[in-house]
Amino acid sequence: MTRCLLVSPRFPEFSYWNYREVCELFGARYPAAPLGLVTVAALLPQEWEIRLLDLNVHEMDPALIEWADIVMAGGMIPQQRNLLALIELCHARGKRIVVGGQDPTSQPEVYAAADYLVLDEGEMTIPKFLADLNAGATHGTYRSEEKPDVTQSPTPRFDLLELRKYLHVGIQFSRGCPFNCEFCDIIELYGRKPRTKTSRQVLHELECLQRLGYKGHVDFVDDNFIGNKKSVMAFLPDLLTWSRERGFPFYFSTEASLNLADDPKLLAMMEAVDFRYVFVGIETPDKDLLIRTQKKQNTRGSIVENVHRLHRHGMVVTAGFIVGFDGETRGAAEAMVDCVEATGIPMAMVGLLTALPNTQLTRRLAREGRLPEGYAIQRPGDADQATSGLNFTPSRPGVEILEDYASIVRRLYCPERYFGRVLRLARQLRRQPKQLGSTRGRWTEITALGAVIWRLGFRRGTALHFWRTLVGVLVTRPQNFEAAVHLMALLLHFQKHTVFVLERLARNIARLNAESEDRTSDSTVPDVVRTVSGRQASLEPYSTGSPG
Repeated sequence: MTRCLLVSPRFPEFSYWNYREVCELFGARYPAAPLGLVTVAALLPQEWEIRLLDLNVHEMDPALIEWADIVMAGGMIPQQRNLLALIELCHARGKRIVVGGQDPTSQPEVYAAADYLVLDEGEMTIPKFLADLNAGATHGTYRSEEKPDVTQSPTPRFDLLELRKYLHVGIQFSRGCPFNCEFCDIIELYGRKPRTKTSRQVLHELECLQRLGYKGHVDFVDDNFIGNKKSVMAFLPDLLTWSRERGFPFYFSTEASLNLADDPKLLAMMEAVDFRYVFVGIETPDKDLLIRTQKKQNTRGSIVENVHRLHRHGMVVTAGFIVGFDGETRGAAEAMVDCVEATGIPMAMVGLLTALPNTQLTRRLAREGRLPEGYAIQRPGDADQATSGLNFTPSRPGVEILEDYASIVRRLYCPERYFGRVLRLARQLRRQPKQLGSTRGRWTEITALGAVIWRLGFRRGTALHFWRTLVGVLVTRPQNFEAAVHLMALLLHFQKHTVFVLERLARNIARLNAESEDRTSDSTVPDVVRTVSGRQASLEPYSTGSPG
């Protein structure tokens, strides 16, 4: 019997989405479970003995490498360095390793040291790999231009997960997106024709989670949940019936395009089944830039009103913004901060534009001679697009872009502004939760509340804003108390992330200035460099010391 070890490489500590410290307050170890690997496990021969090692919740255990006949792993660009290190570790111990996933599919040459590259979508390429493995092949690369029919995809092996170690567990309804954003690699990887599972499939996956004792937050990991709106509209009534019959064991989150706000019927259906969070890619409030980067779906109507409409249907909006588009002007920072403040989005993930492998943007930049060699190789210390972006020659001076970016990050995540957005959101949010409690239990939530109050309510720089927000929520919208506490707790992570990003930006700005012929003296270094490097008053609220 073959013994197979599935390994999820560690994400960088200071990634925007790696709020591990906050997870631990709520009795978990990491935000999201590795859905890709448990899906791969379901595609492997079920007579194999399969174990899962998630390096985001456990340290590396060399004994598991020794146990395995074969190791399988995958990852995205932020996991690149750790995945390459895993390949070296396996080879040092005489073990063969299979590599796949988003980043290896996009740039397989980076992972040439792996024994087997199983790329594209596993439903098509894993059977080819298994056939060669059974025939004795010791190396191979497996690809498929054909997209699988996801109605034939198996139920992920959720039983391999330590469910209590995650804040939420993911399931997938669809793959692909109908839009054509220039910078996006999803349409390159999964196509522009969204493929959806059947209601029966998805409900069976939820049934499996419930039988395993899981309760609480389930995330639909689709890159655009409403990409195939007809299928979504057919699925949601089935999900509502299923949930109602079982006393609403789950509440949901997902990612969707902003045009979700255009459909009152769809919004009402998502509200009815208890969707509480939705991530949207706003990117920029500049309509000309949205058109230039082929994100025209965000130009229909007011971004602010669309976000508020989602809030009024019970969904907390988290959003992605991008700095560095071609044609961007020096006023971009002010416009972006104004947009975030007007929408009342606490979790605004602002990143630098990144040329991802095999996108329309990357191909255009290559034609224009603006793409350096090794542009998609993760550098030491990189976390995500907050630090690894602008891996190309931008259309305006790089120093300008980094200064603007530093200004945005500093302002958005100062406690006064962040807590102010939490309070405005809580007052807008119209939510009637149906699912109550989680796998970790009510006592964990009570102790987490105490920890949040101690960490934020008695610390210089956050105490005043924390208590003002907490009281404001209790007086005006007490039903949103839990949502507000969870969002406020996240500032513990964003404080550290902000310090990390600003310090990296300061070094990069100083480096770019040193390389510039007309900026050679200390007096010409912009104020932003001196402020960030000195970590004086402007960064004092981001102290990560003990309360008080």
